[in-house]
Amino acid sequence: MSTYPGLQSWLLWRSSEIVLPAVSMMFLKSAVSVVLACGLVVTPCALAAAKRHHTSAKTTKSEKAHRGAAHKATRHRTVHHTPRHARRVARRTTRHSAHTASKSTVIARTADPEAESKNVVASIPPIPMKNGHLYVPPPMRGSHAILVRQNRRNDAEDLSRIQNKSQLVAMKNAGYLVDLPESKALMVDQDLPDVRSCARPWTVKFLENLAHAHYVRFHRPLKVTSAARTVAFQRRLMRVNANAAPVKGIIASPHLSGAAVDISKKGLSLSELAWMRAYLLPLQEEGKIDVEEEFYQACFHINVYQSYVPKHKKTHRSTATLLATGVR
Repeated sequence: MSTYPGLQSWLLWRSSEIVLPAVSMMFLKSAVSVVLACGLVVTPCALAAAKRHHTSAKTTKSEKAHRGAAHKATRHRTVHHTPRHARRVARRTTRHSAHTASKSTVIARTADPEAESKNVVASIPPIPMKNGHLYVPPPMRGSHAILVRQNRRNDAEDLSRIQNKSQLVAMKNAGYLVDLPESKALMVDQDLPDVRSCARPWTVKFLENLAHAHYVRFHRPLKVTSAARTVAFQRRLMRVNANAAPVKGIIASPHLSGAAVDISKKGLSLSELAWMRAYLLPLQEEGKIDVEEEFYQACFHINVYQSYVPKHKKTHRSTATLLATGVR
């Protein structure tokens, strides 16, 4: 080889030309083999991972659907089968049934509500009018003669004067005095104590009728400021009110018998005032009541007689306490 350097060079070049492609091919084959091996290894892993993801996604959707169905079922059971809901449904059903029943009853009872309303209003005195204008009757002023008449008639009806609180309570318990019929049509002054918020039964009946008629006309209540009084209270009143009636004699306060009441004029419109006078005057002319219209105290003082309720019967005296106190 050393003798022929040119030949040696040629052989080296030739061998490199042959060997290098061979090496390159071997390297390429090795690389392809590695890639293919990796692909064969990765592909099953990827497929497994994809399969797991797909399966888990399906499971999640199915689980969600199952849970949703279970929640709906549970909610359905909770809403419709718990005792609280059952009670609520029962109450709602009862109210609906009661409302339906009451509505049908009202409809059956008032086949013609307009006609019934006209009948009720027709039985109540209208607002006094003259020549198309409001007519206000003159005041129903009190007098000495009227006060005397009230005492004489109360004595004739055997009504004693209430001496003290004990006697008043005993009379209420026996039915000689009745609590005032407080309602949307009739108010009781808050300054009037409960123990004295009472009157004779026929006086209470008169108040009920008057308050109802007034409420139908004006949709406003009347107010009672005074009713039954005791002699002890009247004496205290005389010390602070110079116009207070005495406790004895023919001009004693009719409130002591429990037959009189005071109805406030404060807040009444001119139409209401005119209507009140028109309502009370015929009853006074019939001898069923006596009216003294006061201006210092701004009230209608009204004494009601037993003739206002002709069928009224006296309660039989049955307690020794009432007999001992002289209750009549």
